[in-house]
Amino acid sequence: MFSHTRNTAIKITLSHSERQYFQAVVRKATASQRDGFRARIILLAARGFNNTQIGEQLSCTRKTARRWRNRYAESGRTGLTDKPRSGRPRIYDEATHALVTAIACELPADRGLPLSRFSSADIHAEAVQELNPCPARSTIAAWLKQAAIRPWTVTSWVTPRDPQFKQKAARVCDLYTGMWEDEPLTEGDVIICADEKTGIQARSRRKTPPGPGKSVRLEHHYDRNGTTIYQAAFIAGSGNVIGHCVNGNTRANFETLVEKVMADPICQNADRVFWIMDNGSAHHPSTFKWWLQKEYPTAIGIHLPTGASWLNQIELYFSVLTRKALTGGRFDSVDAVEDRITEFEELWNGSPEPFEWDYTREDLIKLLERLPTIE
Repeated sequence: MFSHTRNTAIKITLSHSERQYFQAVVRKATASQRDGFRARIILLAARGFNNTQIGEQLSCTRKTARRWRNRYAESGRTGLTDKPRSGRPRIYDEATHALVTAIACELPADRGLPLSRFSSADIHAEAVQELNPCPARSTIAAWLKQAAIRPWTVTSWVTPRDPQFKQKAARVCDLYTGMWEDEPLTEGDVIICADEKTGIQARSRRKTPPGPGKSVRLEHHYDRNGTTIYQAAFIAGSGNVIGHCVNGNTRANFETLVEKVMADPICQNADRVFWIMDNGSAHHPSTFKWWLQKEYPTAIGIHLPTGASWLNQIELYFSVLTRKALTGGRFDSVDAVEDRITEFEELWNGSPEPFEWDYTREDLIKLLERLPTIE
């Protein structure tokens, strides 16, 4: 509510809720300086301060105090917001914007350029030849950012080449979600994910510990002290890992791993043990499957299609092992790196956790529908 005469300032009367609102704006740490300033003007006006007194209190002009007092009196809180500004008129039309976008979405080779990818500078150089006036490089970069177009980034994919890719991969997705041949798994079923990590190098180099403002530092140069191979199996239901380091990725060594896994109480008491593997030479489907079934009647060998190792959960464990135990380590011998692998396995098994797998058959089918076909 307000009242005024020609020579006096508008009188501001605040309701209890309005006063609480403006006091909250003034106290709010995240409020903008602009909003807090205007709220103070209204609170002082409601206390009976005239425009000159408000200007003295807030170090602003009497004209500024009068403007926001009058705006609030006329329109309430909405009067304290900034009015829309006309802004600078647009220089470039939609056709210019569309042409720049079209260039960004082309491959450089299609325009006869010896480039593998475009940068914003490259796009600007191409646009200059077709547009007059041409937007500045910074304008083009802003347009691309707004449209989430990043032609300077590259991602890769693997096109399935196995004619039975969908069928083979879907079986594994079903297993992880508790199904096998359209029947739910039972408590007596166990899933084993097995593979090998080859070429693990024992590298020795100087290393310094972290400190205030300093990260761990590694000497760029290192000495090679040999390599080892880690064959391992991940029990999907419990998260336990059983593995060993070997000097050759042979079938004999992998069969030794199978013997260790199948001797574990979890597998000994199982009704069925599903072994998920890729098509590596140590467990090739043409030779390994019949051996596994012959030696262990409860075991069922399941080979992933070529190019689908990402569906093998042991790869997740290998990633954790590499990141937490091997990368940046100093190993003066093969024995040292093998000890590290074994000790990390023991540490992991001290409190094992299964991976949360939520990739389903339906997700797989959607992915395959998006992938380009082989030409």
